[in-house]
Amino acid sequence: MLKLQVYPNLVEAGTDEAGRGCLAGPVVAAAVILPKGFNNSLLNDSKKLTRKQREFLRPIIEKEALSYGIAFVYQEEIDELNILRASIVAMHRALEKMNIAPEFISVDGNKFVAYKNIPHQTIVKGDGKYMNIAAASVLAKTYRDAYMEKIHLDFPQYDWENNKGYPTLKHRDAIREFGSCLHHRKSFKLLPEQLKLDL
Repeated sequence: MLKLQVYPNLVEAGTDEAGRGCLAGPVVAAAVILPKGFNNSLLNDSKKLTRKQREFLRPIIEKEALSYGIAFVYQEEIDELNILRASIVAMHRALEKMNIAPEFISVDGNKFVAYKNIPHQTIVKGDGKYMNIAAASVLAKTYRDAYMEKIHLDFPQYDWENNKGYPTLKHRDAIREFGSCLHHRKSFKLLPEQLKLDL
């Protein structure tokens, strides 16, 4: 069972991102402060949940959270910053959007840059250990998925409705056939052949 947060006596925000490994679309981060008595037996790392479970949890988190923030960093900025920095920027922007200032920030993963001198801790696989990070992972994932399904309507050839921009075989085959589009991350290796040089 997941613990609520790292430090039970502090106002603590959990933060996580979705879409870091994708070839297209934004990286999306969420930050969530849950109330002290919050408990939900279904809540877990969003990757361990079904789509139906994530969609069920999203309005519960949004209703019961003391505060939450969602931030998108789009492909142009990812290409400028690199994906690690873009992920951290997204988390900072999500924290900025909350109407309560946290006293502590718990971060999924192993890399972070201090935000407004608020103490923080990085936790590898934190979204499977703490409810506040798991809640952030669910919000980040559901908001990003909804965005990818929306842009899929304009670019159905890439099958984003199903792959959400991740490097599936079908997605890469479509890039081979149709080339990349404005939503692709130009700084990413879109096709494995890009490593090969014709000498």
